[in-house]
Amino acid sequence: MELSDANLQTLTEYLKKTLDPDPAIRRPAEKFLESVEGNQNYPLLLLTLLEKSQDNVIKVCASVTFKNYIKRNWRIVEDEPNKICEADRAAIKANIVHLMLSSPEQIQKQLSDAISIIGREDFPQKWPDLLTEMVNRFQSGDFHVINGVLRTAHSLFKRYRHEFKSNELWTEIKLVLDAFALPLTNLFKATIELCSTHANDASALRILFSSLILISKLFYSLNFQDLPEFFEDNMETWMNNFHTLLTLDNKLLQTDDEEEAGLLELLKSQICDNAALYAQKYDEEFQRYLPRFVTAIWNLLVTTGQEVKYDLLVSNAIQFLASVCERPHYKNLFEDQNTLTSICEKVIVPNMEFRAADEEAFEDNSEEYIRRDLEGSDIDTRRRAACDLVRGLCKFFEGPVTGIFSGYVNSMLQEYAKNPSVNWKHKDAAIYLVTSLASKAQTQKHGITQANELVNLTEFFVNHILPDLKSANVNEFPVLKADGIKYIMIFRNQVPKEHLLVSIPLLINHLQAESIVVHTYAAHALERLFTMRGPNNATLFTAAEIAPFVEILLTNLFKALTLPGSSENEYIMKAIMRSFSLLQEAIIPYIPTLITQLTQKLLAVSKNPSKPHFNHYMFEAICLSIRITCKANPAAVVNFEEALFLVFTEILQNDVQEFIPYVFQVMSLLLETHKNDIPSSYMALFPHLLQPVLWERTGNIPALVRLLQAFLERGSNTIASAAADKIPGLLGVFQKLIASKANDHQGFYLLNSIIEHMPPESVDQYRKQIFILLFQRLQNSKTTKFIKSFLVFINLYCIKYGALALQEIFDGIQPKMFGMVLEKIIIPEIQKVSGNVEKKICAVGITKLLTECPPMMDTEYTKLWTPLLQSLIGLFELPEDDTIPDEEHFIDIEDTPGYQTAFSQLAFAGKKEHDPVGQMVNNPKIHLAQSLHKLSTACPGRVPSMVSTSLNAEALQYLQGYLQAASVTLL
Repeated sequence: MELSDANLQTLTEYLKKTLDPDPAIRRPAEKFLESVEGNQNYPLLLLTLLEKSQDNVIKVCASVTFKNYIKRNWRIVEDEPNKICEADRAAIKANIVHLMLSSPEQIQKQLSDAISIIGREDFPQKWPDLLTEMVNRFQSGDFHVINGVLRTAHSLFKRYRHEFKSNELWTEIKLVLDAFALPLTNLFKATIELCSTHANDASALRILFSSLILISKLFYSLNFQDLPEFFEDNMETWMNNFHTLLTLDNKLLQTDDEEEAGLLELLKSQICDNAALYAQKYDEEFQRYLPRFVTAIWNLLVTTGQEVKYDLLVSNAIQFLASVCERPHYKNLFEDQNTLTSICEKVIVPNMEFRAADEEAFEDNSEEYIRRDLEGSDIDTRRRAACDLVRGLCKFFEGPVTGIFSGYVNSMLQEYAKNPSVNWKHKDAAIYLVTSLASKAQTQKHGITQANELVNLTEFFVNHILPDLKSANVNEFPVLKADGIKYIMIFRNQVPKEHLLVSIPLLINHLQAESIVVHTYAAHALERLFTMRGPNNATLFTAAEIAPFVEILLTNLFKALTLPGSSENEYIMKAIMRSFSLLQEAIIPYIPTLITQLTQKLLAVSKNPSKPHFNHYMFEAICLSIRITCKANPAAVVNFEEALFLVFTEILQNDVQEFIPYVFQVMSLLLETHKNDIPSSYMALFPHLLQPVLWERTGNIPALVRLLQAFLERGSNTIASAAADKIPGLLGVFQKLIASKANDHQGFYLLNSIIEHMPPESVDQYRKQIFILLFQRLQNSKTTKFIKSFLVFINLYCIKYGALALQEIFDGIQPKMFGMVLEKIIIPEIQKVSGNVEKKICAVGITKLLTECPPMMDTEYTKLWTPLLQSLIGLFELPEDDTIPDEEHFIDIEDTPGYQTAFSQLAFAGKKEHDPVGQMVNNPKIHLAQSLHKLSTACPGRVPSMVSTSLNAEALQYLQGYLQAASVTLL
């Protein structure tokens, strides 16, 4: 693509169309842009547009498209083509910083993100002058430019907060500090001085405070891994100024908006974070500043209002106190009973109250409310911070704190009892207080794992939680209902089983509540209870205990999906899946109606898949219905195919990328359920599965391989007779997969199925070529994963076609090749094979080589006979060798950049582990002994002498054990 006006014009038109609400116009435009993005100059055309276009909408659209393009294509993935040519890469890096700094803020943000994506891959090695170019701009004095640099630096360096320590990371941070720490500190001081100079100029202050926020964030990132020497030497400058800013109040920076945090609040909350970081990680160095910060932050908490805009500031300030109070040597700051009472009264209780804003979120923005409350993304809520502070204080002062709060809880409950309909918020706060007091340690999977001994959880449950859930009206006091259900969820391990059993029908009843939060919590609580484990790792609740409620449970769960706001509620769908899994055959009578409902739902969401978790659990539920029903009645598979195939066809025809891997997994499950031959409806699909375009998407590969394996297992004869022309296509897929380090194991899965199931004559003409491809890959890049798969394959081949056939095919490719493979690969590497079935295949294969391959006994290969036997005994007796060479750090498939539907394994579509050796050999050690005995009868005297002269003593002892166990001797 040339950088021409005509191309700019075409690009402008297509970008316009991507903004069109009509999918018939939007989708083809998106597809067109996707098809041309591999061309040279495409990214430069986008950059030219966002610089020169007169239309602001097009500029913004070009900047977003450019950022997404960089996100998808910049990273160079091993084994995959480089998607951006070197000339484009160089041109982008040469121009982007300047372009970003001279663009309006909206575009600046997009380009800044793009720089940080490029920086993550190329900085510092491939982009050494990036830092210098950025630091030089600090001198410009133009804060629009300075803020652009700071924003980019922030998005570039914030990964230091969560990267694992490594020499590479230290080197990079040191390089950044050497170039950046001093200019940043000077900029910080200069900006603070300018704040005094412009104290009465609101617009100047806004820009300066934006800079201070970014500078404070950079301070956090650069100090996170360790305390840099530079910052330790300049701590006075930073901490004194941070303290001044914490106590600063400027009327011009106060906002009227009650919701949105202003610059002052954002800056102070970042400073609280910075202070908490130093208090936790560098307490010795920070000690002399700490009391000042505690006082300033305490004053801040006592004087800040209840408005939503202060939430982040208040929660960060409380988190600072929480991190300080649980450090042993700050204990003395909190020991005084009056201090504790004051903290409880002035900080904790007021911030646990359920405010009007919370009520609004509960009713009108329930999805966000649930995410914060259930999934712990409530990091920045006041309640969560207050809860953490309670936990922190309980570390050293559990008795006094529990005592102070018990009084509060009782008085709140008394207030509620006086007039429930007016005072329900008092009870809500009481439940929250009890929860935060009682829970010392919590996990998503198990709820509370450690509880405060001083709180009687069961008594509170019986007296204050159950009555709310037993009331006939499920829509009354929805917040208290949600609190009660959440209490069951959180303390499910502390409340005795008999009380939980009583709550199950109550929870089922609450699935009908109108409030989204209430019926979602009810579904989530049921799902959590159904996963609890009792003794012997069985589920705590048995299908028999839940049996009386089956019908109402399933009815209410599916009805809940029809309630407004919950048509794609992932918690409800997960509860459906979990109920199926727990109840097993108890659900069979209901399956015909349930599968219809699931299929309708699948059809509806496939039009626009937007909730990945919901979709995943839906497919899991479909798999469970198939598994449970077909286990009892295999013939029922036909009914499922009738119900599902129409929808599946539509999904495949419309190329619904997110669902295709799921469809293939469900089809594999259905096909594996057929006992005999493959139905013709599947055979019609077979050629389509070999189309290269399907294999381009990494997310499809595991599911497609499994489906092809199912075809080979069930219908190899049909394929050999009716689709022999497709075998090269199958091998083409194998060839593509084997070339990739990420997917070579999938190639071997496919190859093993071909070898195991296809009639030998249908594969004869391709065999040599298969081995040649494998040897080429071994020469080009020999990785541990490849070796392990290769060993399993050649041993499977040996079992299937005989040891002599294996020796002949190797030596047919190149004379003496068989000996080289034994010496260089099988003998030294066999210890790396993992997995019981894999080890069994290798053991049986090697036994065949030792005992059924004449050249091993009377050619130059004989010298390898004992080392091979020694390595087989090692495979049986030595621990697995799981070392991986340093240079082999794979990019995991999940790490590949850009939006690729990653493969999501369906647990309930799981493939049973298949043992190709099966009953032929039950115990490979006995099998070895028997095979050696048989060999020794054929050539008496040779085997014992080979064994006794060359095998080491330990291995010989093990071998004698096998011979005894098999009741045979060597002649």
